[in-house]
Parts: sequence; structure tokens; C-alpha cells
Amino acid sequence: MSAVAPKPEILAAFEAAKGFMPVDEGLALYAAAREAAALGLPLLEVGTYCGRSTVLLADAARGAGTVAVTVDHHRGSEEQQPGWEYHDPETVDPEVGLMDTLPSFRRTLHRAGLEDHVIAVVGRSPQVARVWGGKVGLVFVDGGHTDEHAAADYEGWAPHVAEGGLLVIHDVFPDPVDEFTGQAPYRVYLRALESGAFEEVSVTGSLRVLRRSGPGI
Repeated sequence: MSAVAPKPEILAAFEAAKGFMPVDEGLALYAAAREAAALGLPLLEVGTYCGRSTVLLADAARGAGTVAVTVDHHRGSEEQQPGWEYHDPETVDPEVGLMDTLPSFRRTLHRAGLEDHVIAVVGRSPQVARVWGGKVGLVFVDGGHTDEHAAADYEGWAPHVAEGGLLVIHDVFPDPVDEFTGQAPYRVYLRALESGAFEEVSVTGSLRVLRRSGPGI
């Protein structure tokens, strides 16, 4: 996969946004998105949070004349709830007492000048996947980290990856010490490889890029 870097202003918008993806993984995601966007199909992200990675997908989509679709209920995943390591009190809506990352996400896109290149879907990933009708050039799985949620994201969206398209999985940690944060995505990654439907393209930190090489999931 060619090493294509985003323009400085896009990388700056990525780094300025709330989120947890390090720069090296972001650059690998961007390279995958640029390649997949050449298929002329939408790029789809599961797990928006505040739009850090969405910036990269949207810029890649813009360059190819397609669009990035990002799916999230915006109430935060398990590890982002109060009392957990990745909780950010600034993302809590004081009126309802629940997380709401949608306003931060919208600010991220506005600051990056990318609002016209993103379709934001507010809803639960499996429900959205059931009504999604077409193929996509890329699916980026970065949602919940339980086996239930990671498997549902994979089962819902992997079938929509077009022939030659890419499946990108974040937070893949093979070490059992990372049971909560990365073992569920790791098991999904192994399942994708074992299916024979996907082959590995690249590994960068906890980011895995796979290409559809056959039918099924």
C-alpha cells in the first residue's frame, strides 16, 4: 500500500480532534482510504466518537469524488462511560446526564472544512447495517470493544465490502493483558482471516488493513 500523506491542514485537524488514534495509525488509515476511494464507492466508518478518524476518511473521499459515511449512537462505548479510563467529562450532556459526542464531532468537521463530504448516521451499528443497501469500498471497524459489539459490527458490515475493497480493524491487541480494550477486535481480525474472504494488507500498531479476496465473511 502506497504511503500517501494528507495535507498538513488535514493532519492538523486530525491531531486537534478528540480521540485516541495515534498519528502512525492515522496515516495508515488514510493510505487505505485513499486506495479504497478509487473504487468510487462510499467509505464507511463504525464508531465516530468526535470525528478524529472521520477527518481522514472524509478527505480521502473528497479527493475521489465519493463520500464518507460514519455510524455512531454518540452515547459512547463501554470504556468511555463515567468511571472508566477513557471517559471525558466534556462529552457529557449536562441536561440529560449522558454522553453526547455529536456536537464535538460536528465541530471537528466544521473546523476541517469537510462537512459536505460526510454523511453522519446517528444510530446503532447493527440496526443501520440491516437497512444499508449497497456496497462500500472500505469498512473501518472502530466501535464497541466487547465481543458482542465487535462481532455485530463485523457481521453487519463486512458483507458490504466490495470485491477488492478494504476492511480496516482498529484496536487489535493480541496480548491477553488487553482483554477489554483489544481482544474482541483481535478475535474479529482472526475470524476475518480464517474466513478466506479477506487477506492481510498491512499492520500498523493496532490497525489492521485487510482486502476482500473472496466471498463471505
